[in-house]
Amino acid sequence: MSARKDTVYRVAIDGPAGAGKSTVAKAVAARLSIEYIDTGAMYRAVGLKMLAAGVGTGPADAARRARLLSETEIDFADGRIYLDGRDVSGDIRTDGISRMASECSALPEVREKLVALQRAMGARKSVLMDGRDIGSNVFPGAEFKFFLTASPRERARRRFLELREKDGNVRFERVLADIERRDYDDSHRALNPLARADGAHEIDSTDMSADEVTELVLGMILEARAAD
Repeated sequence: MSARKDTVYRVAIDGPAGAGKSTVAKAVAARLSIEYIDTGAMYRAVGLKMLAAGVGTGPADAARRARLLSETEIDFADGRIYLDGRDVSGDIRTDGISRMASECSALPEVREKLVALQRAMGARKSVLMDGRDIGSNVFPGAEFKFFLTASPRERARRRFLELREKDGNVRFERVLADIERRDYDDSHRALNPLARADGAHEIDSTDMSADEVTELVLGMILEARAAD
């Protein structure tokens, strides 16, 4: 089943770290044949451009950042991310870019720029976005909103299994502590904190597989669409 060609659909999936948002979002978007917007990749793209231009995240570079952001365009097509018209899908997947993206995400001017781009994408085509504040801030009027969560221990277990494949020395207790710290930081930040958006369907995936969550989300969307 794909999205109706004469209608723009906006689907928002929010939730804490490790809840499985990206996995479910990609699967649902593919089943609906609509664009999946990886908002995290957008911050990575900005980080890539800032590093290449030698623009820092401190107050001294505020004016240069403003100019750089005013000349920045980001879009997605067929699962690829384009920065100023160039495919940077592979370039943004490095540890250095990841660290820069984290720093960029704390800058109000970067968040303002990317939210504007995200809203523009949703205005011209059907999109599914996942993040922390998509339903509450980016698309408060989204037709479909979901808040995907799971217990901290389960989210830590999932992340631990992923990390252990790369580093056999990783400790579960440290992963759990990181999850709990991120939960606190995300829900207490001053700018658009993590919260369930008004009208969002909350899904606790603690005892569910990614496939089960995908089918549940997809079923809710198709049921609502059938009733239109």
